[in-house]
Amino acid sequence: MPTKSQPEGAEAAGAEGEQAAPGERSESLASPALAEALAAVGDRWTLLIVAALLSGARRFGELQSELSGIAPNVLSSRLRQLTEQRLVVAEPYSQRPERFVYELSEAGRELAGPLRLLTQWGARRTGGGTAVHATCGYPLEAVWYCPTCQEPVADDEAGELDYA
Repeated sequence: MPTKSQPEGAEAAGAEGEQAAPGERSESLASPALAEALAAVGDRWTLLIVAALLSGARRFGELQSELSGIAPNVLSSRLRQLTEQRLVVAEPYSQRPERFVYELSEAGRELAGPLRLLTQWGARRTGGGTAVHATCGYPLEAVWYCPTCQEPVADDEAGELDYA
């Protein structure tokens, strides 16, 4: 049965803390690593908040204006969650009333790559534009790359990825 921090369907990935032995292939990419990532940022609005903070620090009101449609209590809850997970840093700028400016931590900034991939995926599904190389104007594509072997890893090898 999924726990509060585990998305539905994640229980199929194995028992808590259970990982495939080195060299053993996992059944799918629905691994404990993916379940952990979704528990951290899988709620509605969370990645949109992270995306808004990628361009710099924001105050609560600025975030609320930029993310039209988000309720103040939801924004507050998501910011608290992101701060507890150390993905966002909340710096006070006023004591009375207590107010904060929010910015991404180093761990939060690491979400820029996955956000770009999700944005490109969403653009393809909705018929929107795709990211292009500024120099030549041709579409960009993301690939797995092994810095040790200095070669790209094909998508069909994704089942063999080991999250050590």
